[in-house]
Amino acid sequence: MSDAHCEPGAPDAAPAGGGRPTLLLAGNPNVGKTTLFNALTGATAKVSNYPGITVDKRSGELPLPGGVIASLVDLPGTYSLNARSAEEQIAFDALTASPDAVIVCLDATQLARSAYLLAQIQELGERCVVALTMVDEAKDATPDVPALRALLGCEVVAVTARTGHGLPELRAAIDRALRRDGAPVWRWTPSAALRARLDAMRSAVPSLDDARALWALTCIDGEDELEVAPELRAAALANRIDRDQDDEGVLARWAWLDREIGKIVVKQVDRALTQRVDRVLLHRALGGMVFATVMTVMFMALFTWSEPAIDLVDRAFKWLGGELRGVLGEGVFTDFLVDGVIGGVGSVMVFLPQILLLFLFLGFLEDCGYLARVAYLMDRIMRTMNLHGRAFVPMLSGFACAVPAILATRTMERRRDRILTMMVVPLMTCSARLPVYTLVIAALIPGSYLTQALLMVGMYVFSVVTALAAAWIMSKTVKPLKAKRLPFLIELPPYRLPRWRDVLRMMWNKSSVFLREAGTVILGCSIALWALLYFPRELPAGHKDYAALIEAAPTDEAKTALEDERSALQLANSYGGRLGHAIEPAIAPLGFDWKIGVGIIGAFAAREVFVSTLGIVYAVGGDADEESESLREALRGAYTPLMGLSLMIFFALACQCMSTLAVVKRETGGYRWPAFLFGYMTVLAWTVSFLVYQGGKLLGFG
Repeated sequence: MSDAHCEPGAPDAAPAGGGRPTLLLAGNPNVGKTTLFNALTGATAKVSNYPGITVDKRSGELPLPGGVIASLVDLPGTYSLNARSAEEQIAFDALTASPDAVIVCLDATQLARSAYLLAQIQELGERCVVALTMVDEAKDATPDVPALRALLGCEVVAVTARTGHGLPELRAAIDRALRRDGAPVWRWTPSAALRARLDAMRSAVPSLDDARALWALTCIDGEDELEVAPELRAAALANRIDRDQDDEGVLARWAWLDREIGKIVVKQVDRALTQRVDRVLLHRALGGMVFATVMTVMFMALFTWSEPAIDLVDRAFKWLGGELRGVLGEGVFTDFLVDGVIGGVGSVMVFLPQILLLFLFLGFLEDCGYLARVAYLMDRIMRTMNLHGRAFVPMLSGFACAVPAILATRTMERRRDRILTMMVVPLMTCSARLPVYTLVIAALIPGSYLTQALLMVGMYVFSVVTALAAAWIMSKTVKPLKAKRLPFLIELPPYRLPRWRDVLRMMWNKSSVFLREAGTVILGCSIALWALLYFPRELPAGHKDYAALIEAAPTDEAKTALEDERSALQLANSYGGRLGHAIEPAIAPLGFDWKIGVGIIGAFAAREVFVSTLGIVYAVGGDADEESESLREALRGAYTPLMGLSLMIFFALACQCMSTLAVVKRETGGYRWPAFLFGYMTVLAWTVSFLVYQGGKLLGFG
């Protein structure tokens, strides 16, 4: 194909207004882009999110020769600019927002593939500087840098970010690039049919050049998730191109790359070790066994190994609350600080050990190359439920806690896949449900230990089946989740030793985002729920004078019993207690009374709070747990085994966790999806519990 050029429209040769230059760092996933970013920016790096979307936005300061400080933004990794999702659109929008230069990372071990993105960026007319990465892996197979520079027509510098090799030369190359004009570079000529479509697009939207018009024609098709101007979408849909025209640019670019890059790459990188390992890890039987082992270790870490750290955090906040109460004395303000503020902060911090461990494991698995193999293995199963292969890791993590599990959906590229996974992760039986199951099974389910153990296992199986079924149904019925399942394409990178500094940095950055953003919502909800169950403090007229009775109590046991009785009455008279009475008609068909209703309301702080709330309601103490025999006896005297089964089903299916809703709100950028999650899970829980309870009564089990 002959060279051709688009209409001129290059950015100015210097930063607009003489201000700080804006540089973008672009490249495929797994080309060492993040390592290079960290090496270039060092301690100045900041992590936030792109507005309205939960994709990490890294930015930092890059010193250039002559004392110039540039702003460097690390774009999400992408293989091309052909976008279908809002996340993929980020790279295109940033590249078309007139950056001063773009640093494109090209993998020395897979040069042609990574150079495809560079070809598209050059078509946009951006000044480009190539950072040739992975030269330490390529070794003597590293392409000839001067020949590559001449071929691409831009600065090319070989770098090894971990050692700092080539970084001064890269800064100098960026400085030189900023002093040159940019111009669109096309290495193929559109056909007459495609040329007509491009001209029609530019007539309809005069601000377009050829590259942007081509992007719109190839990306906007009515099934995309892109946010574009209405006139641009209308023009693209009115000038739809056929498959041949859609493939034209792709095939032409690849033809040029295969022909020209092949002249420079004279030796292939040795991948024999990776191929030998993949024969085991991608084998259906052996790979499945290795995968099961890895996931078991990860699951144990989230479920068991984090328990000491969680207990330590919990005890630390309880100790702090106790010390503060001892200093301030009893009173409403003390209760607010101890139970509302400190308890609320504790409810956020208690997730931190699991979240840190989760991102440590995910960072390690991704950096060494195994996470891509997990997605490949599990896609065979998950695709039957219209889920992405990478959905398996968040769903497995959901057995420990839904909060870090929802955060783990960030490993999926497409928003539709992430949201669908978020909608079913809370159905997995998390550890917070175990105290409820333990209490109900021990108190209300008759039979041997074997029968009770089998029922506990059955609740886990029930949760998995329900989650997979819900994913399949929602992917067929909920419009935003009905997007056509794209072919599963994933790069299997070579195995590498993890870069621990990058893994730990990523772990902390993602965890701190949770504490800063989702944590504030959880804290606010915790304080609101505390107030709901605390006020008003006055008991209705006609009750005992508990203050006098407690003062005159002859023993500590009698005093404690009176305090528990007063707490039960105060809770029943609180706004939360009144709400429990108000919802009783709605939950009565499930076998529940107002006391269970108050427990359900209290469980929004965390599902396990249901147990301590019932302890207060039944005047056996707010410190009662699932092992409390007095609480079990109180439940046996009030409820039937059928009601116990109905209650477990309700807790298995209902979204009784404000922390989960807060994180979904943060991850989806609004209230729409958490409202949908809460609504569908509540309706599902009520319906199934109703069928279980009323069906059981009809069968004579009531």
